[in-house]
Formats: sequence, structure tokens, C-alpha cells
Amino acid sequence: MQKSDMIIVILLVTICVAWITLRMRSWLETPKGKLMIPISDEIPQDEAVELLEGAGFDVVAAKTRIPIMIELSDMDEPMQSRLFVDYFVKKEDQYYLVKLARDRKPIDWTGSALRDALLPYQLLYPEAAGILYVDMYQQKIKKIKFQIEVQL
Repeated sequence: MQKSDMIIVILLVTICVAWITLRMRSWLETPKGKLMIPISDEIPQDEAVELLEGAGFDVVAAKTRIPIMIELSDMDEPMQSRLFVDYFVKKEDQYYLVKLARDRKPIDWTGSALRDALLPYQLLYPEAAGILYVDMYQQKIKKIKFQIEVQL
């Protein structure tokens, strides 16, 4: 090998090692257990989808079930529960979770009630820009964003 060939080989090895190091660091720093926003081709056409699309949102996924396992210290068997997101939508490169208003479970529009009802969804999908609360009876879409300040 000539000296110029050796320099090119060293340069290529250095670039490969740097690339692998950056990829490994990125992989290690990615939070574990983070849910990814689903994308689906099967979107049922209903009134809610029409309202969201009329407001400029692209519906990317329909009803999604999020299973939850709960372990209690004095119980042998874990308990099961679930959360449901009605839709996932996208607008201007930002994703939103959609919850539909329900007659049997109305939302009290106070800070603590919104926190209790909707914050778990935002925490499950931190990459989402917010939550859209869709009231089909009033034909309204309310955008809710949570800002959490952590003080140490």
C-alpha cells in the first residue's frame, strides 16, 4: 500500500467509527417504552373524520387501544385496564391526539379536570403537539396543550 492509500483507509475507518458512535449514542438516549404515533390506511369515514378534515387536519389513525397492566403490592395477579385514543391527526407536520366528547362522561372545563382527563394521553405521546377535544353536537374542536414545568 502506498502512503496515500493508507491515509484514505484511515479516513474511511475514522468516518465509520464516528458514524457508529453517533448512532449508538442516539439509540441509547432514546427513551424506552415510548409509544409511537400509529399510522393506518383504514380510516372509517364518519362525521368526526369529516369535521376534522374540514378543519384542515389529516386523519392518520382511527381508534387505538392502549393496554395498561397494573401491579398492586398485596395482590398476586396484575390488573388490566386500557385507554383509548379516538383518532390521531396531523396538521402542518404536527400530530394531535383526538378525544371525542361523550354524553356519559362530560368534561368539566377546569384546569384540574382537564389534567385528570387528558394529561395521561399527552404523557403517553409526548411528541404530539396537543390534544383535540371534538364535540360533535356543537360541531366544535378545542385544542388543548399542556406545558409542564419540572422544578428540582
